Order: sequence, then structure tokens, then C-alpha cells
Amino acid sequence: MIAVLTGDIVNSERYKASEWMGVLKKQLSEIGEAPKDWDIFRGDEFQLKVPVVEALRVAILLKAKIKMIKGLDVRMGIGLGEETFVGSKISESNGSAYHFSGRIFETLKEQKLKLALATEDKKLENILNLILKLALDFMDDWSVVSAEIIAISLENPELQQQEIADQLGVKQSAVSQRQKRARLDLVLELLSFYRDAIKQE
Repeated sequence: MIAVLTGDIVNSERYKASEWMGVLKKQLSEIGEAPKDWDIFRGDEFQLKVPVVEALRVAILLKAKIKMIKGLDVRMGIGLGEETFVGSKISESNGSAYHFSGRIFETLKEQKLKLALATEDKKLENILNLILKLALDFMDDWSVVSAEIIAISLENPELQQQEIADQLGVKQSAVSQRQKRARLDLVLELLSFYRDAIKQE
């Protein structure tokens, strides 16, 4: 089983591509190689494949990175399933993970959602999508500062608050407050729940 993420940049038309393209490319290239594992097409749409267990962490981290640019966000559909054909480009690869990802992505605008997933197991899909809907309630509202603290915390889980404070040039108490405001504790609980649910599959 693999995970495929299909996404686009929300509000990209109001910004020069140079303001967000570098951030997106840097993030995607840390995950895999283009165009085999990821690609950007039609201006602001992208697709990438990741191990199933990593899918939600990658999606939330991508969201945080893009939200560090004021006014921007990202919309993503995650498909969990099989890969039956591996092309030289991700756009040529095929399998249920690709179908699920594309299909759920197409419904996001209509559902007014920024993140949802699809898989064969409808019961699991419904549970995870309900939890994601609740989490988006605060994740969609992240400020630039909140998005930054989430990105740092997810990329460096071993860092203590004081180390993050030194990195940002702020007090440790400020880091603690930012993590609280961004609901980092809930993000980590959500990721832990997702990993456990996937492992039971």
C-alpha cells in the first residue's frame, strides 16, 4: 500500500509563483525525486507519493509550510491504496491510491474542505475524515507564527522548547504559548491516532 497526495495552492492567483514555488519545491524534494515521486503541473497543482504511515504528517507539514506565507493555504486529497503501475513520472503511474487521491481531491472545493482522504476501507475513511474535519477547524486558522511553530516542531520532534526558542530568538515561554495556540498537542495526537489506525489495517 502507498499514499498519493493530490493538491493545489489556495489563493495562488493572488501571488507571484516565485513567492511560493520555491517553498513547495523544497518541501517536495525532501520527500522524494521528481518526476518519479512528485511533480508540479497546471501551474499550482502537485502530486506526490509517500509511505502510507507518513501521509498525514507530510500533508500537515506541507500545510504549515505554505501557511507560513501570509494568505496562502493548500488543499489536498490523500488516497491510500495500491500502486499497480510505476511510470517514469508520477503522472504516468497508476493504481487505486492514484484514483482515490484524484477523486477525493476533486470533491474538496464543493465540500469546502482543505484536506480529506479516501481508501477502500469506508469505515476507516469516515472516522479519519471526521477527525480531520474537526482538526481543520483550527489548522485552517493558523497564523504565520502558528504555522511556523508547527513546521519546526514536526520537522524536529526531538527539539526541546528552549532549543526552538534559541533558533527563533524568542523566550522559551513564547515557544510554549505558540505551540499551545497552534494546538500542537492535538496535531501530535492526531498523527499518533492515524499511525495506529493504519497499522491495524
